[in-house]
Amino acid sequence: MKDRTHSHRLRSGPLLALGSAFLFGASTPIAKLLLGVTDPLLLAGLLYLGSGIGLALTMAFGRSLGLVRPEAPLRARDVPWLAAIVLFGGILGPALLMSGLTLTPASSGALLLNTEGLATMAIAWLVFRENVDRRIFLGAMAILAGAVLLSWPEGGVTSPQLNWGSVLIVLACTAWGIDNNLTRKLSAADPLQIAMIKGLVAGAVNLALALGRGAPFPEVTPLAAAAAVGFLGYGVSLVFFVLGLRHLGTARTDDYFSTALFVGAALLMGIGVLSAPGRNPRP
Repeated sequence: MKDRTHSHRLRSGPLLALGSAFLFGASTPIAKLLLGVTDPLLLAGLLYLGSGIGLALTMAFGRSLGLVRPEAPLRARDVPWLAAIVLFGGILGPALLMSGLTLTPASSGALLLNTEGLATMAIAWLVFRENVDRRIFLGAMAILAGAVLLSWPEGGVTSPQLNWGSVLIVLACTAWGIDNNLTRKLSAADPLQIAMIKGLVAGAVNLALALGRGAPFPEVTPLAAAAAVGFLGYGVSLVFFVLGLRHLGTARTDDYFSTALFVGAALLMGIGVLSAPGRNPRP
């Protein structure tokens, strides 16, 4: 029985992490499009609020129909970890990413998301002393090399071009790297509850800050699109990520999650929204 459980975890862990990566990676090009008509901080709030509300409805209907089984609830001692997760992953991370995407071509933005995996692995290794074997390290380096090659400027540029948009995206990924490692502390608790609280609190805070500084509220179509993207790309993706953490640990889960950047880049090429120089939309 123990061997069967271990085998199940080995199979389901990578699938959950890859599912999380696909949903989050697919959300980036759509968020880039929404930034053309929505304030960055307001969009960050709408994405997470859509995540929280969507998961709350899913939890309520699922449990009333017996489709969602209740898991171990969060406890009082989990509150400091949850507060830090909301701060780094729900408030700072998305606000920095949305601001960075307004200054960066969508293709480069999607590829720069690779730094989240490296930040997560480094923090897990250096701070939390999690084992990072050679295969995980080489996999992370291979993904980084691929991202560098794909995002290298055309025309024979001999040095990387760094702008404030890139810096903001890297800072967002660092915040998410901290978030990923802290989430590992709560991975035994109910993932729906974790993602729901994170979405509701972070969404409300970012939305209040944006409206407080005078950001205009979007029309119905971008509002609905942001809610849908938030539910799938941030809410359901986070649930899959937490479940993956249970089976694989932080470094291994994020190694699989690093494929998100290639999902985003592939979708950008497929739908034809690669930004040319001087064509970056601003809210």
